[in-house]
This record gives sequence, structure tokens and C-alpha cells, in this order.
Amino acid sequence: MIPFRILSLSFALITALLTSGCETTQSTKKTSGSKSASGDGFRQLLEAVVRIDVREVTYNGGSKRNISGVGSGVIISEEGHILTNAHVVSTFAEEIRITLSNLERVSAELVGWDHWTDLALLKLDLEELEERGLTFTHAEFGDSDKVYPGLTVFAVGTPNGLTRTVSRGIISNTNRFFEGADGVRGYETGYFNTWLQTDAAINPGNSGGPLVDENGKILGINTRAYLGSNNLGFAVPSQTAQFVLAGLLEEEEIIRSYVGIVLGPMQDLETFYNIQANQGVLVESVDLGSPAATKGIQPGDILISMDTNGLDGRFPEQLPPIQNRIANYPVDSEITFEISRQDERLTETLKTERLESRVGEEWAFEKWGLSVREVSRSYARENKLVSDDGFLVLGAKTAFPADLAGIRSGDIVSKINREPVGSLIDLKAMHEEFDGDAEPLFVEVTRNFRTSLFILKP
Repeated sequence: MIPFRILSLSFALITALLTSGCETTQSTKKTSGSKSASGDGFRQLLEAVVRIDVREVTYNGGSKRNISGVGSGVIISEEGHILTNAHVVSTFAEEIRITLSNLERVSAELVGWDHWTDLALLKLDLEELEERGLTFTHAEFGDSDKVYPGLTVFAVGTPNGLTRTVSRGIISNTNRFFEGADGVRGYETGYFNTWLQTDAAINPGNSGGPLVDENGKILGINTRAYLGSNNLGFAVPSQTAQFVLAGLLEEEEIIRSYVGIVLGPMQDLETFYNIQANQGVLVESVDLGSPAATKGIQPGDILISMDTNGLDGRFPEQLPPIQNRIANYPVDSEITFEISRQDERLTETLKTERLESRVGEEWAFEKWGLSVREVSRSYARENKLVSDDGFLVLGAKTAFPADLAGIRSGDIVSKINREPVGSLIDLKAMHEEFDGDAEPLFVEVTRNFRTSLFILKP
């Protein structure tokens, strides 16, 4: 895996980098429409770029903890919507503060996020803006499908806490793909899109800021950089960003389909499989219990077509569009694949399921000294578990009941007092009743495919 660095910035580093002096700017004005002059368009873009300060909660070591960070964003609507990265602001956010171009700080809320593309949508508190007499402007999108290597671009954001910084470079590559790209807190990203590569300087704190052309039109959302290099930065293309934006505005989430097929490139395998060049895509693996597995699709199969439309997955860069085509089917749709298997042609029709992350909801039960995460269907399949019932132990706090009982990180809590654990709400209710007068809890845990019993004493 390429050693990326996520570009949001920790609070400690911000404190060390910020100086006492601040540049003053004239107050922003709310405008609509694009400016004909490139200078005016770029100034409008600068006024739409914001700094984002976030306080999030994390569940580690058996307790709930708060962490702070900083990133960038860009206002993209007259209603005060802000586009940024999912690793800057996630569902774990408890407080979001936005610094406008006039240095005024206001509140915002999370509308929705999509970790699969590392994008999140916020909304300014318009009532607070009105009460304080504050205004803002918004930026406009360009067409990332029309960019080309060598095009001059600018990255705008808050690198290392330095607000409203502009760096200049070019588009280095328009179709970069990274297999298994890192997300946030274990959430998956990068399966359904490629990235724009640029040599414009991108550093921690640039995350979520725009990559723009000389007219200030958004071509991408800066996301990540290559560790140990000064000129390898990557942005989510604006076409992907606009698709996600529309979905988050409508549903507050992006609902995708899933069939359980992990694709691989055909490059250098055509002769072995007796397949024409630029035809078909390799089935690299099949998820246990998935629609593909139940229909007998096997690793090593070649998908020739999908609903009679030919597939070309010769190169790694061609895989995300194919995966995105599958994902964009409505859930519970039927997809018919033509398959080549050992010179035999087969046809199988799969019914899609809703795509789920391997990461479930997290919580910390402080009286027990236990932090947990819901076992998702994807996690259960990936780890060959009997079912997706139960909770994965993230950590046990030293000298608290869970630790003293012998429960450890990686265990899966399946039953309490001989009953299935149920939902997170059920566990929270049980936790509330756990005090000095409570009865001990008998906790069944799965560890290394074996079930053990532990006793939590108040």
C-alpha cells in the first residue's frame, strides 16, 4: 500500500505553528453567478474557502475521548453548504467551527458524509450568520473531465494551520488509482473513483480545500499526499464531488449496491485466459455469503459483460468505473453477467444488496471500561463469522471490570447473561443499571473461533 498521509491537522500541531499576527481581509459579500474576468473569479473562490475546526469523539482503550483537528473546505451554494473531506469531518464530530474569509468564526452542522469517496457536506448556521450580520460567497464547479496533464492549477486551504494559503502547480495525471486507499478510522475509500494528481504543494490542513483553475473553478477536492514527497498530491475530481453532493443533499447519504465481487485487472493475463485484449475483467475474489458467492461465481472467473454491455478491465485505472457501475444500480436490482470460465461461457443473474462498510457504530461503556463497535455484515463475512450479531471489542480500560474479567481488544461479545446482546440501545440500558448493588454480568465472548465466559463484577 502506498504510504499516504491524511491531510487534516491535529490541534497540537496547529498550536505550535500559528503566530500572533493575522492577515486582515475585507468582509465577504454574498454573490451569485460567475465572473467573466479570471481575476474576479479567483477572488470569489478565495472568499469561499474556509478553515474547519473540528472536535470529535473517539472510542479507544475502553473510554470516550475528545480529539481536535483542522482542515479546509469550500462553500458551494447560496444556502451555505460546504464541501470537505470525510476524514476532516465525520459522523464522530461533536462540534464544527468555520472560519470565513473575513476571519469571523461561525458554527456548522454535518449534513452527510461518504467515506467511500472521502467527501463530506456541511451547512453553515444561517440563523447565526443573520444575527451577527455576516455574509458569504460561494464557489463554482469546473469540469474535471476536461482537465489534462500540464494544466495549471491552484490548491487553496489551510496547510499547517496557515489559513487561505494558495499553492500553484499543474495536473500531473488525470486518472490515478490506488488499491485499498486509506480512509478514516478503518472506513473504506477509493473503490468508486480515481484521483487527479497534482504537483501543487499539498500539506496537512489542506484536506477538503479546492483544487481550482485560474478562473477559480473547482476541479477537485484536495484529499491526500504521498509521504516523503513534496510534489505528489491528489484530489477527488469535481465530477465525482458533484455526484456525491447531489446525493447528500437529497438523502444525506449515498446508497450503493453490492454483489460481493472484488475485481482485478486483466493486464498480462489475456494469453493465460485465452481472452482478447481489452475484453473482460478478472474476478480476484468473492466475499463469503455474498450474492456472487451464492450464485457460484469463483475467483479466476472473467466477467465479459454486464447486462449485455461489454467490460474492459485491463488496467487498474479501469476498475473503479466498473465498480461504480455496479454500485449505481438500485438496491435489489438484478444484474446479468456473462462469464468466461476455463473456455466455457456462462450467464448468471445476481440480485444486489445494499453496500455496507466493514465498520459499525462505536460506543464506550465507561462503567465497564469497555469500548465496542457493532459487527457489520461486511466485517462478519470478511472474518468468516457465523453471524453479524455481537460487538467487536476496541479496548478495555486497565483495572476496570472488563479488563479485570479478562476481556481483550479483538474479542467479540455475543451474549450477556445467556441472552444475545441485541442492539446498542439494549447495551446502553444494561450499562445504566450497572452499579455497586448490581448483579455480576456473565459475558460470552468469541475469541479465535472459540467461545469463552467472563464475569463482569461491579
